[in-house]
Amino acid sequence: MRKYFVLPLLLLSYCCYSQTTTKAILLEQLKTTHNKADWFVPVNTAIEGLTPEQANWKDSSGNHSIAQLVNHLIFWDLDQLRKFKGQPTPPFNGDNDATFSPATQAAWDGTVKRMDSVLTAWEQAIEQADEKTLASHYSVIAHIGAHNAYHIGQMLFIRKQKGWWNPEKGVK
Repeated sequence: MRKYFVLPLLLLSYCCYSQTTTKAILLEQLKTTHNKADWFVPVNTAIEGLTPEQANWKDSSGNHSIAQLVNHLIFWDLDQLRKFKGQPTPPFNGDNDATFSPATQAAWDGTVKRMDSVLTAWEQAIEQADEKTLASHYSVIAHIGAHNAYHIGQMLFIRKQKGWWNPEKGVK
């Protein structure tokens, strides 16, 4: 008789645990690309202390500047956040190159703050989301974390290449 009560209790515990774990994993992925140092450097650290001149520096091969990479992340992270929240998204002509916009001298500090605020908004949205909403966006959220990490690596490469990186911040 006792096993009839234990089995449903175990199943209920497993279901609750797995839902919490999924949300926790998605939050951890975003936080480690935002402001929590873990296996790699988060974006807040990657762009911290850059001057507008440094942020807009580009090599001659057509690679993007750090400012362009940050604006690209802001564009796509905000676009997906609006979709997640069921909000309308501005029209997009499909030209991904247009999302890599430079930051003016005056706008760089605001760009840094906007990157932080968009990722903070994502974390809050995930924390507040019900399981049904979250489940329908698992893949997108995971891809956002991977996309952010990819471009953060490019930012660090530029900083290391130019001698603008302090290895004490996470990458030797």
